[in-house]
Parts: sequence; structure tokens; C-alpha cells
Amino acid sequence: MAGCKGGATPADGGPSGSAVPTSGDARAVSPLDNPDGTKPGLAPVTSAADKARARSVIAKVATKGRGPKTGYARDEFGYAWTDSAPGGIPFSHNGCDSRNDLLKRDGENVRFRSGSNCVVTSMTLHDPYTGKTIGWSKSHATTVQIDHVMPLSYDWQMGASRWTKGKREDIANDPLNLIPVDGPTNGAKSDSGPATWLPPNKQIRCSYALRFAQVSLKYALPVTPADKQTMLNQCGG
Repeated sequence: MAGCKGGATPADGGPSGSAVPTSGDARAVSPLDNPDGTKPGLAPVTSAADKARARSVIAKVATKGRGPKTGYARDEFGYAWTDSAPGGIPFSHNGCDSRNDLLKRDGENVRFRSGSNCVVTSMTLHDPYTGKTIGWSKSHATTVQIDHVMPLSYDWQMGASRWTKGKREDIANDPLNLIPVDGPTNGAKSDSGPATWLPPNKQIRCSYALRFAQVSLKYALPVTPADKQTMLNQCGG
């Protein structure tokens, strides 16, 4: 999986996904009120006070240069969308893989495969990255992909190459680091940091920067100086 791609699942029938502009997701929660990533969406951070709170979080992030990608492979972070990440992260060991956990967390009008309360076959997603509403079905699975906010190869270059396999499985499946989004937009991000890629939807760029910082701090992973400055800039810093 190059960067955050790889959200596809086998075809399962049903209508194709479509996207239209939307005014926003009423269910979405600000990262300031969602420190473990278990609540849906990525609501904008808008007030001056909340932007100041966001900057105070981002300011705690350590920096260093991006290391080599030598040795990186998606498999170094475990089987994609495992339910058995060992670190006690939310949703793990609940009988449902992490991809479906995230589709259930953020989707509306969720429908499941017959006989299952896990495998999502269709839903409506209010995509924070583009501001569009996507009518998604499993038969066109790649129209929605699960973004790793801190991309796995970025993690590898910033220090995860020295971690245990279990810790890498944790960050790859932690809902704090995972957001269902428009597939092509996720593909365009690849493994970029904030200095080279930000969501097209400008309203949620501070929230995105804050979420990036939350993941960085939880896993003690630094970001590049340019990425940190860009993150601060999104929140008025």
C-alpha cells in the first residue's frame, strides 16, 4: 500500500458510488473533542479559542528530518485491517476488522451483508477531505478508501522502522489515525506530509493538522520542521 491506498475490498454487488457537494456532516466531531478517534468524522475547528487550543497541541510535536524509505513495505505494519492489533487500541479484538469498524463509525445509512453486523455493503459518507457526500457500495469499493492520516511510509521514515511489529500494527489500525475519505483524493495524498499535501476542503485543514499532531504525539513520532510549520499555519499560527 503506497501511502494510504489499499482501502479496497472484494466486489459485493450493489449500486456504484457517486458524489455531490454537501454543506457538511452534522455528526462530525472536532478532534479537540475526539482524542481517541472513536467518534465520527472531522469537524472544522473554527473559533479563535479552539484554534489556539489546536496550536498548543501542535506546538508539542517534535521535529526531525525525514529518514530513508529503505526497507519499507506495507507488510511491516501487519496484515491490512487486522482486528488483532496488540496494543489495546479502540475497536481492536471486537470481531470486526478495522476497515469495517471505520466505515461503521463514519457512515450513515449503513447496510450490512446478510447475516453480518460487521461487513458494510453500502453507506453514505460525508467526506471531510472534499466536502462531498458519497453514496458508496462495496461493488465500487475504491470510491472510498481509509486514509492513514500519518501515512505508514512516513511513519517508517520518522522512526517506526525501529519499532516492534506490534506497535506498527497498532498505528496502522488505530482509529485515531484512520479516516474514510474519497478514494481519488486519498490516492493523490499518497505518503505526503502536510507541507506537501492538505485536504482540498480548506474548512477542515486545521482539524486535519490537529489530528496529524494527535497521532504524532500518541506514538512519539516526530514530523519534519516544514510539516510542523504548515500544521501551525492551518490553525492561525
